[in-house]
Amino acid sequence: GSMTAMTVFFPLDTARLRFQVDEKRKSKTTPAVLLEIIKEEGLLAPYRGWFPVISSLCCSNFVYFYTFNSLKGLWVKGQHSTTGKDLVLGVVAGVVNVLLTTPLWVVNTRLKLQGAKFRNEDIVPTNYKGIIDAFHQIIRDEGVLALWNGTFPSLLLVFNPAIQFMFYEGFKRKLLKKQLQLTSLDAFVIGAVAKAVATTLTYPLQTVQSILRFGRHRLNPENRTLGSLRNVLYLLQQRVRRFGLMGLYKGLEAKLLQTVLTAALMFLVYEKLTAATFTVMGLKHSRRH
Repeated sequence: GSMTAMTVFFPLDTARLRFQVDEKRKSKTTPAVLLEIIKEEGLLAPYRGWFPVISSLCCSNFVYFYTFNSLKGLWVKGQHSTTGKDLVLGVVAGVVNVLLTTPLWVVNTRLKLQGAKFRNEDIVPTNYKGIIDAFHQIIRDEGVLALWNGTFPSLLLVFNPAIQFMFYEGFKRKLLKKQLQLTSLDAFVIGAVAKAVATTLTYPLQTVQSILRFGRHRLNPENRTLGSLRNVLYLLQQRVRRFGLMGLYKGLEAKLLQTVLTAALMFLVYEKLTAATFTVMGLKHSRRH
């Protein structure tokens, strides 16, 4: 479900990342940025870095869903789940996911922005030949800990999927009190609403996370490349000082559009695959999880 959704809406994520990292870009809307990228870098440029992102997404979602459902099975043990339990399980699963998969996201962020035509002259270009070479160069030039750049905001961002799942499961339980099962439209709508709420609440941290993962800015007083977790507050202050409070939300339009549609489609596919799997196995799909 995640692979399908991310592939369909991948150009929106490309636009979002340009807004966050290349803060001097003057284009204000998602279509304008995508047209600029295609004009300057080629027709396939919005899909640059698709394979590393999809690979990271597969690993990340496997870790998250496996951890979430395993812990849920151990804790709930046939009882009715609650919103509070869903939130706690979402946070724990998110922490495990961050610690295990952050190096993959650092590398795919670098590869996705390689070859981009930046407006910000403070950005240092990269020259990676692929995923393995990116790992090698980052460890050689920046140290192994650079692979965990952005871990601190990422740990705070575990509340994003936690909030998302809390709202999703809550809406789902309310609907299942009135009907036997979710329709495709139900899954799509509650998935979209849940993700929209989570994304809006946590977007400033997502901006800092992207900048730290990219790690190719020279914005600190010593003119060194950013990479340490202590720069989180510095980045937030610089963003507000240069662009005002709304500077923390540059690219929110693209992010909301991409994440809401991606999450909605992901949950739709997830519910259909789950129902199909239970049918094939000859088991009755429980109305409540």
